[in-house]
Amino acid sequence: MARQLRMVRPNLKDLPKLELPTGYSLRTYREGDEVHWANIISDSFGGRERTTQDTRNEITSRDVFVPDGFYFVTHHDIPVGTACAWRQSVDEAEVGYVHMVGVLGKHTGQKLGKWVSLAVLYYFRDNRFSCSMLDTDDFRLPAIKTYLNLGFVPVYVDDTQPERWEKILKKLELPLMTTQIAQVRESLSTELWVKVSR
Repeated sequence: MARQLRMVRPNLKDLPKLELPTGYSLRTYREGDEVHWANIISDSFGGRERTTQDTRNEITSRDVFVPDGFYFVTHHDIPVGTACAWRQSVDEAEVGYVHMVGVLGKHTGQKLGKWVSLAVLYYFRDNRFSCSMLDTDDFRLPAIKTYLNLGFVPVYVDDTQPERWEKILKKLELPLMTTQIAQVRESLSTELWVKVSR
């Protein structure tokens, strides 16, 4: 089975201003949000229905979970979008991982995925991380476009990925990113490169 696509933002400088659309707010985790996360992820990812226990198993009971890095976009005080500031290990302090970005279907078109992902990037910047990465799937074209617009660049983590990225960029009517991809490798220390490419 092919690996997910990897994208890296090689630094956390020059982040765009976070400007939620009218009627939406941003906040971090509160006790009881497990049900909201389960609803958002079930709706936006499809597949199996998530439960509050899934939220605990996948997010809030994990040793890398940080409540103030678990973001929700709300509409009339109800969470409708989410993203999580994640790490690959408890002692990771350089590479932040943008994790489980999801938006309820009826709120798509408001760029909420962009804003909640950007909130996570601000979290990493404010906590002195060096860079950020994420994983995504070939078919998530709107999400990939959002991540590209936020300064993420593809990184090849297996031999299938150059061809897969070529197809994706063609579908998005974007030029090949050969130069930018090479620049990511050059801009990161060996230690950081190992972390983002493994």
